[in-house]
This record gives sequence, C-alpha cells and structure tokens, in this order.
Amino acid sequence: MIITTEDTEEENVTEATGTSNCLESGLTPDRAGGSPLLNGISIILFLSILLRVPYSQPSSRGPVAKQSYYIVALPGDGIGPEVLSCALRVLNVASPLCRIDFRIEEIPGGGHYYVEHETEWPEGSFEKCEAADAILLGAVGHEVEGKPVFTKPGKPYPEPQLAGFAQVILNRQKLDLYANVRPVKLYPGVKHKIHGELVQVWNPNKVDYVVIRENTEDAYTGETNSIADGQVTPIRITRRATERVVRYAFNLAQRRNKQLKVTCVDKSNIIGAHRFFREVFREVGQREFPDIALDYAYVDAFCQWQIRNPEWYDVVVGPNLVGDIISDNGATTAGGLGLAVGGNIGDEHAMFEPIHGSAPKHAGKDKANPLAAILAVQMMLDWLGNRHEDSRLNRAAQQLEAAVVGLLSEGKTLTYDLIGEAKAARCSEVGAAIEDKLRMMARDPN
Repeated sequence: MIITTEDTEEENVTEATGTSNCLESGLTPDRAGGSPLLNGISIILFLSILLRVPYSQPSSRGPVAKQSYYIVALPGDGIGPEVLSCALRVLNVASPLCRIDFRIEEIPGGGHYYVEHETEWPEGSFEKCEAADAILLGAVGHEVEGKPVFTKPGKPYPEPQLAGFAQVILNRQKLDLYANVRPVKLYPGVKHKIHGELVQVWNPNKVDYVVIRENTEDAYTGETNSIADGQVTPIRITRRATERVVRYAFNLAQRRNKQLKVTCVDKSNIIGAHRFFREVFREVGQREFPDIALDYAYVDAFCQWQIRNPEWYDVVVGPNLVGDIISDNGATTAGGLGLAVGGNIGDEHAMFEPIHGSAPKHAGKDKANPLAAILAVQMMLDWLGNRHEDSRLNRAAQQLEAAVVGLLSEGKTLTYDLIGEAKAARCSEVGAAIEDKLRMMARDPN
C-alpha cells in the first residue's frame, strides 16, 4: 500500500468450483520429506477454506479459462520488492504443479524510480497494467534523508503527490477499481502483539468479516487547492460511485451467507458528503436487498467496537478515507499488517496487494513478513478463477491459503512480528517454507 514513515511496528512496516487437489499433477516435488500440510489443522477448518466466498462480482459474460494468464507485478519501494519476490516465487512453484502458466512481467516504479528518472514508471507501464489479467503490487513510498519523496510540481501532476501515486491511485481510477476489498480474518495459531508481548487475545472463531471501501473518490482524488493561509482537499462523493460500491457490499453479504448484514461506517453526523453516502446506502439496501440487515456506525465509535466486538460484523462498507482507516485498525485483531491483504476490484480489472507500507527502515534486511503478499496472490488466484470460470485457479487459491494456515498453525517459521525477534525467521525463509508446503501437498495430497 502507500507508504512509509508511519507504518506500524509489524511492518514499520469464494465459492470453490471443485474440491480435488490442484497440486495432484503427478509432478515430482523438488524436495522430499516432511509431513502433510494439514499438520494440526482440523478437517472443519480445511473445509472452511474450500467453501471460501468469492470476492469477484458474478460475471455476465463468463470469460473462458485460458492457457496462460498475464500478470503485471509492481514491486515498488522499500520492502515491496522483497515481499513480492517471495510471493512471485510461490506463484512460480504453484504454476507447474497446477498446470497453469503465468506470464509475469515486473515493472519498476515508485519513489526510488522517480528520484532517478523524474517519472514514476517507464513509458507504457499503464497500458501493460490495462492489458494484464491481474496486477500484483508490493508497496510504494521512498525516502531520501528521512523524508518521503514527492513528485515535483508539473512533473507530472499540477500539485506534488507521493511518488508512486501512478501505481496506486491512478491505477485505481483509470482501471475503475472501485471496490477495495479487505478481509479481516484471524487464523488459528496467530498471536497478537500487545504491550510488546505476543499473546492470544482474540478468538479465531470470532474474527471473520470484510471491509469494503469506495476506492476512486472521497479525499483520495489527488485534488488539492491553495487558500490564503493553507490548502483544501475536497471530499468528493458521487451517487454513481456510492451505488456501485454499496451494491458490491450487499452482493458480497449474500454470497458469504453468514450474518446477512452490511454495516455502513462514516462520519455523517459531521460531514455532509458522508450523509449523502449513508443516504444512498440506505436507498440501495432497502430497494434492492430486503433480505440484508442494514447497520450503521460512526467511524470513531466503530474503531473501538471492531476491537472489542469483531464478531458483530459481516460486511462493512464506507467512503475511501474511512475504509482505509478501519481496515488497518481491523488488522490488529487478525495479527497485524503483516497478514493483511487487499484487492482493488472493478468489473474488468483487479489489483492485489499487501496493505502494509513500504517500511524503508526494514528495506533490504530480509526481515519483512511476506505472508500478506502471498495472501495477495491467493486472493488474485481466486478472483481470476471466478472471473474466467477456471477451477484450476480456485483450487490453487485453496491450496495456497491452506499452506499459509498450516505454517501459522505450526508457529515455527515466522517473521519477528508473529513470533518475536529471538525466534524470527527471515522473509525469504518464510517464503521458502510456503513453497515447501505446496510441494509436499503435490507429493501427498491426502
């Protein structure tokens, strides 16, 4: 996600179409030995993975399965290249085992690229993103002498923007990625860092909801105007953008089929544009989704309720800025930003990312947690599988999530944010452990 110096300590940083094992391909794994993946995981938990709800909207055209999928990877800045490198290696391991070809093209960009070239990425990069079947993003936000790098006036934007704006905000806007979908799910075995100690605080059975933020407007349009003694950033909320994102939220609640409830989170008691968001939410819900319960919360109160009572929530939707805040806050209950993933999803395109920042102080140290980036690959596979009606991709997503669940359940090969500095594994070691689990599943699918 976007940047840098205010990242948290952690990173100072669908319905399946089948239940057969996609890794059962007859290919010989690169490494032998080891126990089956589901070490210590109950059959019930594994079945819950197989019955995961899709985050993609139902497709009216039903794009057909393909022999090859074109993936654009945007490593970005800071720890972005490290965590995305692990994720891409995992994808490369899954590819031959599942008999799916991924054509991956990495495009440099972000703040460090801007410092050298005065442009955020090479010419033609957006067109490649537009042509891709899906996009994977690492993180953007580079520092020089402890200060974030911003674009210069007129190069290319009228007002300075965080260098990396093109990869994140412009991709969201130009590709119409209107729904930012962020699951808040606590996996068994994950501890929480409270008062500097890792302890079990929340119950995994009571943390499982999804935050959806409108992704193209609000205060994130890049528009800022100067006034006599300061600057003004407008809050832009339109009917079209609001209707489609709340409709996405209601549809997701139906597909999840759990509490059948959608909570609208805003600051409508103060901000007029948020009152409009809430009014549109109510109109769409009452008119089109009579089976879904409508719930409301002001963002300041919601921030404490999602910590104290996460089990209250099923699907949560809000304006862009509000959704950004509450999804990061919710990550606390799921083990931190090192496990938090987001999908920027539209009707025709999607971009997936770990939601942590670029964490410049950890860059190049092989220390960052790659699991959020790996889960971004899992979310991407599931979206592609549903979009293209390709059950191989859905099964690959199931197996990859199961590999992550297995690693977390074992509680051994984990980064510092999940296990503490004394026992911490390196970023690359965690990625390799996930690769090994996928290979073991191919060897022993039972």
